[in-house]
Amino acid sequence: MRKVFPRIRRRPALMGSAAAFVVLGLLLWWLLPLDEDPPSGTITFSTGSPAGVYQQYGSGLRTAFAKDMPHLDVRLLTSQGSQENVERVATGHADFTIAAADAVETYRLRKLPGAGTLRGVARLYDDYVQLVVPRDSSISTIQDLRGKRVAIGLENSGVRLIADRVLAAAGLDPAKDIKPFADGIDTGPGRLKRHQIDAFFWSGGLPTNGLVQLAKTFAFRFVPIEADLVTKLHEQGGASRYYRATKMPESAYPTVQDGSTVATLAVSNLLMTREDVDPRLTEWLTRSVINSRDRIGADVHSAQLVDLRTAIYTDPLALQDGARDYYRSVKP
Repeated sequence: MRKVFPRIRRRPALMGSAAAFVVLGLLLWWLLPLDEDPPSGTITFSTGSPAGVYQQYGSGLRTAFAKDMPHLDVRLLTSQGSQENVERVATGHADFTIAAADAVETYRLRKLPGAGTLRGVARLYDDYVQLVVPRDSSISTIQDLRGKRVAIGLENSGVRLIADRVLAAAGLDPAKDIKPFADGIDTGPGRLKRHQIDAFFWSGGLPTNGLVQLAKTFAFRFVPIEADLVTKLHEQGGASRYYRATKMPESAYPTVQDGSTVATLAVSNLLMTREDVDPRLTEWLTRSVINSRDRIGADVHSAQLVDLRTAIYTDPLALQDGARDYYRSVKP
């Protein structure tokens, strides 16, 4: 009998080992492309201003790409924001970038150089419009900006697009009814703190480090952008359809919001490229973006919002072939 029991026990053990190998194989198949030799070469990734989320997220992605594609040299290029980012990819001065959907659609509607070559890789996270004023400011509505010194973003930024449209929807001419300043998140907080401006617009992920740092030394608050104004934005047509009314959660800047949400508008951000970029590279890169979400999200909160279920919706851009191949490979 002692010779029988070991043989009976050995079969479940062998079956368990085989099952484990099957599970491991399926896991590797899901995580890695069938071609296991990672892409190499050099790509340029256009990000944003140093104090903004695009730059912070881009740095996190470069680290993730280095882990998954160790022979790929990723060069980050700072920029003024979405408008410049779209132009750089469309004209071949960058290979990948992050840009807000309204800026992408504006470029397409204007039929600017290379617009037809733009392709989507992934929908990432939403930008929230944040209109910042000193805590003791008398400004409580958009209309109160009349005659004030207002930073409306860098010339080629997505902030500039949104600020101009928000002001117009509120009945204000950005060139005549305010005193406009071309400051973004890098210089706007400092100017506000020194009382050189009365307010500044920012559009970015939550929280934006530039505002987190400002909150440590200066008391400020957010001016709400109400839903009826977003309705007026939609009436402008065109790229304004990508704005949606929402509320900035109280957890975005706890010491500033004091447990309250702020009415505002949001627009989705897209990771994008061109149709002529190597599809195999794009497939690997897309996989890395999705799989690195939690690692990057530990430092960049906005990255936590990347979701495989919504990443494929890159409207107004069609998916690039490599991105489509990736999403098909992980489809249940």
